[in-house]
Amino acid sequence: MCGIIGIIGSHSKESLPRLRDAIAHRGPDDKGEYYDKNLSLGHTRLSILDLSTKGHQPMISADGNYILVYNGEIYNHLEIRKEHLSEFSFRSISDTETLLYGYIKFGKEILNKLKGIFSFCIYNKSTGNVFIARDHFGVKPLYYYHKNETFIFSSEIKSLLNYPDFDKTLSYSSFANYLSAGWSPGETTPFLYIKKLLPGHYIELNSQRPSNVSITKYYELPFDGKYSDKTEEKLTHELEEKLLAAVKKQMLSDSPLGFFLSGGLDSSALVAIARKIYPQKKIQCFTIETNRSHEAEGFSDDLKYAQLVAAHLNVDLEVIRLADKTDQAFDNIVYHLDEPLADTAPLHVLAISRRAKEMGYKVLISGTGADDIFSGYRRHQALHYEKYFRWMPAFLLKFAKEIITRVKGKSARLRRLKKIFTSNAAGKEERMASYFLNISPEKVTSLFNDSARGEIGSYNPLIYFKNVLSSIPDEKSDLNKMLYWETKTYLPDHNLNYMDKMGMAAGVEIRVPFLDKDLVEFSCSIPPSLKMKGITTKYLLRKVMSKYVPQAVLTRSKTGFGIPPAQLIARELENKIRTDLSAEQIRKRNLFNPDKVQTLLKDHQAMKTDASSPIICLLAIEAWYKAFIDDK
Repeated sequence: MCGIIGIIGSHSKESLPRLRDAIAHRGPDDKGEYYDKNLSLGHTRLSILDLSTKGHQPMISADGNYILVYNGEIYNHLEIRKEHLSEFSFRSISDTETLLYGYIKFGKEILNKLKGIFSFCIYNKSTGNVFIARDHFGVKPLYYYHKNETFIFSSEIKSLLNYPDFDKTLSYSSFANYLSAGWSPGETTPFLYIKKLLPGHYIELNSQRPSNVSITKYYELPFDGKYSDKTEEKLTHELEEKLLAAVKKQMLSDSPLGFFLSGGLDSSALVAIARKIYPQKKIQCFTIETNRSHEAEGFSDDLKYAQLVAAHLNVDLEVIRLADKTDQAFDNIVYHLDEPLADTAPLHVLAISRRAKEMGYKVLISGTGADDIFSGYRRHQALHYEKYFRWMPAFLLKFAKEIITRVKGKSARLRRLKKIFTSNAAGKEERMASYFLNISPEKVTSLFNDSARGEIGSYNPLIYFKNVLSSIPDEKSDLNKMLYWETKTYLPDHNLNYMDKMGMAAGVEIRVPFLDKDLVEFSCSIPPSLKMKGITTKYLLRKVMSKYVPQAVLTRSKTGFGIPPAQLIARELENKIRTDLSAEQIRKRNLFNPDKVQTLLKDHQAMKTDASSPIICLLAIEAWYKAFIDDK
């Protein structure tokens, strides 16, 4: 894994070192740069495959015409060499060189042959053409700043802010997204002129005409309403084979490699598969001890389950005990994330990544993605009850809504009931999309001051979700529509975002075998009834893993990986709320209505509403302002 940077336009040569050094943490092993008229490319390297200097970037083709900067891993690069690139003489065994010559031979069509995680840029010196692409599912980040005759791309937003003429105009709709969901779906970021390149898309432009940018989708998930007619037993066997292949491919590394092990089904499954592949190999795992158990909030201490799995599979388990106080670590997390994500899980990922790096492990395997392709969230289970609501008379629904809104409390179960009964979304699909939100768009809009509300206008994140479904018009399954939303929004814009940023903050690459391209496409063919049976999520995956992991892991309920939000607000972030969300500080930012924010805080304290997530997001936005807006 690495950090990449490119500047097309004026100031390119003199600006590059500063922009590149802002992401030096992504690649502590090496750095490089390439300059041409009106274009500069930079790279910071974390050496994983081919640790020699032959993997140095920017990598230049033998004829000097093509220049590549690349962040990621191509797991099938040796097969691509053998099957398609025999006419080239390779100097290294790095996947970087495979990608370079694969593009030289196939152009953009090379994307159809790649199986891996990547963001990269290839420059054709003779034509001035620039080609930039992001992997199929958005495992690796790619941001770009485009205004007038300047185009800049980078692995992280913080790098782009160092450009001397950077325009810091804010995108108000993104802040509505962060408050609604805790993350921002799609292209938007907090800055109006910075966008995310969407997963499965590429950019084309010319170094002499950077104002003219073309963006194209090259990949779509095969959600077409058609499902396999194979028996459950055959599908179970095929899923097992896909898992074995995915884990084996992603354990390819010339650097020491370890595993996250929370004791949940997903991480346990990957460690178990690795043990199956390598019965005698030392396998190092990492977990967190939180000393917290808050089942009512949907959180529990994973340690006992992680220890159970480690003993069952005979793997080494390093237990990390959190030392940093949450209020002190919070602002640092937001800085590394680049965006004000309202989640505490990044604290744990960063702690594990730091400890792994201290022990010499530069690669970690994560179970991220299984919930998103096989069904694993409680919002998927909510679909099971949708059919009852559709048949419930309107007067009864209205009565239930009035009753449930009057109940005080902050338990996870009550919060979910309120979300189901109080959605004001019009139509089934918008109602389904509302399960992704922590508070309603109407409530969010009311928190902004008059000026910001004018900028936001009629923006509603539920409409964005609904429009996303237009890409899979033939899919009729509600569950598959939810899973499509997961893979297109929540997964890349939240989970993969913080996994990448927290790992790279410590100089550690995080891989995600559940997002192996073959495995994901296979999951699309599984009948929805075998993804979730009744309210049993990940049904087929559980069946596969029944012979691999202890029964207690198979039957434990879904729990959060971070720290319970209500506990954070009541204890560890209490002082921070008092200072960072004071009426005076809110007024200083000129974004939110101070009176509305204070009312939200008081209503939460009085248990009139559970505003845990919005409050944490307000804190994250304040931390983001400190990191990226305030003059330092």
